[in-house]
Parts: sequence; structure tokens; C-alpha cells
Amino acid sequence: MSVSAKVSARITAQLKKYQAVLKTAQKRDISEADTVTIITDMLADVFGYDKYKEVTSEHSIRGTSVDLAVTVDEKKRFLIEAKAINIELKDQHVKQAVDYAANEGISWVVLSNGAIWRLYCVRFSKPIDKTLVFEIDALNCDSKNDDVVACFGSLTAEGYSKDNLADLLSEKQTSSKFTIAAVLRSEAMVEALRKEVRRLSGVRLEPDFLAALLENEIIKRELIDGDQGSDAVAYVKKLKRAAEKDKEPPIQASGAANG
Repeated sequence: MSVSAKVSARITAQLKKYQAVLKTAQKRDISEADTVTIITDMLADVFGYDKYKEVTSEHSIRGTSVDLAVTVDEKKRFLIEAKAINIELKDQHVKQAVDYAANEGISWVVLSNGAIWRLYCVRFSKPIDKTLVFEIDALNCDSKNDDVVACFGSLTAEGYSKDNLADLLSEKQTSSKFTIAAVLRSEAMVEALRKEVRRLSGVRLEPDFLAALLENEIIKRELIDGDQGSDAVAYVKKLKRAAEKDKEPPIQASGAANG
């Protein structure tokens, strides 16, 4: 997505400042409450929100609470589940944050320990699921990096919109290593590979052999096994259906007048 020069400059300058703050906090091994304070300040200084009007702490949801909620014009934009800066972010933390969002009907969740920022899109399926949109190490990243600026820019007060986030999600999903691995194993790519091998060598290789070779010998298992690999296969199938639908000829209206 496009980030204005003004917002880009603010993200770069403030992120660089907070890298020093986060480094000190990490050395001091600060608590979750103190980490939430830093995240709140970052929402104001890096992302451009009014922390007194647009950021709510300990936001109550059906008898429980999430650490922070960002609300603009009485509409909740995203929730933030925070952990202490030296706590490693784990799957159970993600589930907790996603459950919060599902109960509130919110599509976007941030999980952060101040240093690491993860944005998830909540999928209102059965069961409720999530997709990781991006993960940024705010402590160690290059604050001028275009991808960092674009990702953080999508959550800023000025840059936030459902369309921008949806576009970012699509871009990240399509360019992920899991998606590329899924594309390489698709029938169309296996067939294209079979034809190219035959063109170059005259040797005919069976599609099943090539598919097994790709899956078992060439592509890393970490890109195939697990939820992210399965999600990537489903995403590629979705893209294929959409592409095939776009190719369908328009339905001609019938009922020409008989003369």
C-alpha cells in the first residue's frame, strides 16, 4: 500500500527512537503492564493515534478483557493483546487474542510484546480461525525499510482502512514462501515442469513422479507440513477458482423477439 511521505517519515523517525526504548526495556526485563505502557506510547507516536481518546486499556469483552483496543469515531479498528517484552509469543497467545476479536466481531488483531508485532486477520469460519498478515521485529528492523513502513503504515491513524488491510493481506499471502511452495506443487506447475523436461531432454516423466519429487525431495517439509502449509494450499485453490471464474464467458441474454 502507499504511505504518504509525512506518515512514512514519522514511522521511520519514531520507530528508530523506540528501538532504543525497547532495548533498555528488554535489558530491564520489564513487566507486562510496563510493556503495555510502551505499546500505548508507540500507538501515539508511531501510528498517530490519540492515546487519550482512541486507545482504551483493559477493554472488557464478555466478562474478560483484552489489553488494548483502538477505536476511532466509535468504531473499533483493531485489538491488541500484549505480553511482557521478554515473553516469547506463542500459539496460545494468538488464540486468546483471536477469541477476543471473534466475540467482538473485529477482523484485525495485533499480538505484541513491544519488540515483536504480529497482525492477524480473523476468519469468521467454523471454527474461528486466523491468518498471519505480517510479523515485524520492531527492535531490530531497519526503520527505513519499505516493507516495514508499509506494514506499520496500514495500521496508522491515517492509513487504516479495510481495503488497505485486505490488499496487504492478499499481497502477504500471495508472496509467502508457503504459497509459492503450494503453487509449485499444483497440477498446472507439475504439468508445465513435465513438458519442459520433455522439451529439453525428450524424456517423459510421469506427473505423479514429479509431484512426489517436489514434495519429498525438493521443497522443504516445513513449507508443506503444519497449518501454514495447509492454509497456503487452500489459498491457492481459492485463487484458482477465482481465476477460472474470471475466464467464464458472460451469460448471453435470451429471448430475442420473433418477427
